[in-house]
Amino acid sequence: MGGALWIKVLDRVFGVIKVDGVLKELKRIGAPHCVGLWKSSLVIIATENQPVRWTTPLGLPVVQPYRKIGRHLVKTSLQVLTLQRETEKVMVKRQRTAFPPNFVHSLDGSHMMMTAVACKKAGLNFAGVHDSYWTHACDVDEMNRLLREKFVELYETPILENLLESFQKSFPSLTFPPLPERGDFDLGDVLESDYFFN
Repeated sequence: MGGALWIKVLDRVFGVIKVDGVLKELKRIGAPHCVGLWKSSLVIIATENQPVRWTTPLGLPVVQPYRKIGRHLVKTSLQVLTLQRETEKVMVKRQRTAFPPNFVHSLDGSHMMMTAVACKKAGLNFAGVHDSYWTHACDVDEMNRLLREKFVELYETPILENLLESFQKSFPSLTFPPLPERGDFDLGDVLESDYFFN
């Protein structure tokens, strides 16, 4: 897995965000340790022939459906058809490589939903796709304030701790590596950042 993808995961999960063009905290939190932690955790789960699963901060369950494909031949009077069917065996590599983007997308989706609800409560129109949010031009400043507040609210929760706890509950017989220590980045800086989200 490329380093850029892991930086995106760390960027989202640990609050290692771009504040006025500077990536902060990346070296302090031990990015290589995080990469090793999640690679080994995901392989541990997948080698038990279990799909990787977690719950988003909004309580939505996510299960990666990647299983090996088996072939089934159907003979007819004219030809032989080859049908593909999922087997019970999970794709270990795909479970591991798909997790970082899927996990980040689940966090992005949580942030978008929280922002949409906050905009609705504030009487703003809201539309969004992935990480692009829209409202009327006259409401952009208010939406920007709300999306920053919701980002801080989301990432103040112990996301990695909750993820590890859910892995431990789902797979009590497995042993997972410990989490790295958190850095001292102040999420409140997001509220004042001009270029956090534009």
